[in-house]
Amino acid sequence: MVRDTSGPAYKRTRVRDYLRDFVESRSPGDPIPSERALCEQLGVSRPTLRSAVDELVATGLIVREHGRGMFVAPAKITQELAAATEDHAFVLPRAAGTWTSRVLEFGTVQAGARVGRKLKLSPAVEVCYIARLRLVDGEPMAIEYLHLPAALVAGLQAEDMVAGDFYELLRDRYGVRVHEAVQSMEPTVVSEKEARLLDVPVLSPALHVERLTTDRGGRPVEYVHSLYRGDRYRIVSRLALGDASTPTP
Repeated sequence: MVRDTSGPAYKRTRVRDYLRDFVESRSPGDPIPSERALCEQLGVSRPTLRSAVDELVATGLIVREHGRGMFVAPAKITQELAAATEDHAFVLPRAAGTWTSRVLEFGTVQAGARVGRKLKLSPAVEVCYIARLRLVDGEPMAIEYLHLPAALVAGLQAEDMVAGDFYELLRDRYGVRVHEAVQSMEPTVVSEKEARLLDVPVLSPALHVERLTTDRGGRPVEYVHSLYRGDRYRIVSRLALGDASTPTP
């Protein structure tokens, strides 16, 4: 099959790849040549160039500043998942940067049907509900909604959720030692309210993360769902693929 190197799709891909290489060779905040200069250098039309740039803006590699031009975006916050045991579980090292929180909502509510199922509680049992904006080095990064059995965290205050490691708090104050979690991730976009909190445009790409955490006895201690900025956050996994010569059962 002969590749058509004159079509718009191929040209857009070529421009996108060129810009990716350019960004990777520069530092955050470095300027990117103007659209006119790039069009002349790459031999493409302005619409083709803008289409490629739009893709990289949406994925958080390039930022546009009105009246100033284009720049290499700030580095993404990377969370690495690394295989830990033979049962294919993962360890969760700390993500980069200094994490703090701004508590948006804090209170005690009835678990309800869905959260009750997650935490193995009756729908009428009270849970501690916390919504907080997670910041990295002072910049909004995620919105987090936590549900905890209220009886487990008696005396917990909103100010306890502003700084520090929450799992360390559970261990040191309440004697709860988290052991493992089941976590799912899927792509989504932000609503108008979420966009305001995260300081991104409406319908920007985001990562929806849902996690159920259990202690050493298998008791559910935390159900949380979070929304992470797609332009600033990424998850990297290390995969052990085994010996290619070993037959697959």
